Amino acid sequence: MTYVVTDNCIRCKYTDCVEVCPVDCFYEGENMLVIHPDECIDCGVCEPECPADAIKPDTESGLDKWLSLNAEYAVKWPNLTMKKDELPEAKEHDGEPGKLEKYFSAEPGTGD
Repeated sequence: MTYVVTDNCIRCKYTDCVEVCPVDCFYEGENMLVIHPDECIDCGVCEPECPADAIKPDTESGLDKWLSLNAEYAVKWPNLTMKKDELPEAKEHDGEPGKLEKYFSAEPGTGD
């Protein structure tokens, strides 16, 4: 089992989760984060830290595409181990439906 970052992270990119991760398994894209499924130790400390409720255990139904997306981009994007400011539009986009189709960017973030 692993945890995955889902669409509500897109255009929010809160990094409270990164700060508590004991194994540094978060990777940063331009407008969202992902979790490397092979590095996640399933401790669950990140899930309650996410203000956008965007982190879910992969045992929840309907998360297959998110597990695939997290796995794909975790090997392409730089590692992030420190908290950063959320995106300026975070509050405006928190909870907005359809963010994957509207806003997802495959571009990497800056990492640490």
